[in-house]
Order: sequence, then C-alpha cells, then structure tokens
Amino acid sequence: MSTSITRRYLLAATATVLASGHRWVHAADKTTAPRFELAKLPWAPASLDPVISASTIAQHHGKHHAAYVDNLNRLLPGSPLAQADSLVEIVKRSSRDEALRPIFNNAAQDWNHAFYWQSLKPKGGGTPPLELAKRIDADFGSLAALKDATLAAATGQFGAGWVWLVLDKNQKKLSVVKTGNADTPLTQDHLVPLATIDVWEHAYYLDYQSRRKDYAAAVFDQLLNWDFVASNLAKAQAA
Repeated sequence: MSTSITRRYLLAATATVLASGHRWVHAADKTTAPRFELAKLPWAPASLDPVISASTIAQHHGKHHAAYVDNLNRLLPGSPLAQADSLVEIVKRSSRDEALRPIFNNAAQDWNHAFYWQSLKPKGGGTPPLELAKRIDADFGSLAALKDATLAAATGQFGAGWVWLVLDKNQKKLSVVKTGNADTPLTQDHLVPLATIDVWEHAYYLDYQSRRKDYAAAVFDQLLNWDFVASNLAKAQAA
C-alpha cells in the first residue's frame, strides 16, 4: 500500500492501545508533515439529547474540536515533530518542551476530544459490566463513591479542564484525576486513561449555563460508556 494513502492510528495511552475510535492521518513522506483529520463522532449529534443537545455537539465538535485539528495541521510543518508517527507521540514529546507548547495544546486537545466522544454513548450510564463493577467496588467502595469522586473533581477543577477515570499502574488501582486546560494523563506513563468528561465551558454552557456539577452528574448517570471503560481496562491489564 502506498505511503501516500491515509492509514489508521489507534489512540494509545502509554504502551496500551485503547479502543477509543480511530484517528485518520495522512502518512508523511520525507518532506511533508502528517495531516490529521477531525475524528468522526461515534453517534448521531442529536442522539445525546436531552443530556447534551445537538446544538452543543455542533459547536463543540464542528467548531472547537475542528479548530484544534486545523491549528495542529498549521503548526506541525517545519517543527521538530513534523515527522512524528502518531498523535500520541506528538502529545508526549511536545509536553516536555515549553517551546512546543502551542503544538501540545492543540494536539492534546485533539486527542482529549476524540477520547471524550468515545467516552459517551446514547443511553449509557447505568450499571457497568460485571467485572468492571467488581473492580469499581474494590477500588472505590461503590459506584456511588466513584460518582462522588467524579463530581468532586469536576467541581474542584478551577477553570477549564478534564476529569478522567484512569488506571494508576503504580498504585494498581482505578483513580479519578483532573487536569487543567489541555493537560492529559497521556503525559504520565503510570496513568492509563479509561474515560473522560470535558469540563471546559463549551462542553456544557449552552445546556447547563454555570451548572457544571449537574452536567457532570447527567453524563455519569446517562451517557458514560462503560463498555469503552471496560475495554480500555482489559487492554491495559493485558499489556
């Protein structure tokens, strides 16, 4: 197959490949930087109503997420990361160099958003698959306690950011962490992201105004994709 043909890169965290929707990228030749495309939504834009409206999805995906992809494609050519093999590599390498902060911000936001879309599904939430439910009980005490930790992180994040359910490989347990702005667990090798909730205002303001906690609770109860979490956890444990 010609290297000029688009090919898929699985979204990855550390050494684990996560089932988080495929990223399409134009393969680079010796003179051309990779060119990333906006990840497609894994569901119809109106299918998350009434928790997240189609209007919010249109703005969030079609404007905000798309802008990060466009900015990344503008910044990569001529940069030290022009020949990077994947979006994950770009995120990790740019996080270690302040001069590459503009690339990091846009690459990480692209990855974070693609992961967020996969973390949601119509008629989600509810009871996790049995083995995942057992792990949640072991590490948090109950699903309700995990929800409490998630909402505490969402409301405790000052300004824009993200709330993550992760596998902490050092502690060998599930944990909830929050990151500010574009920051992501991808940059910490001991953390494997399993799901995320976007707590930037553009993720919820049209539907919830300043009620971030209500938004996060509704996502947890009605949209969280537990099958996605279970798949990511199984792959992380098998790595």
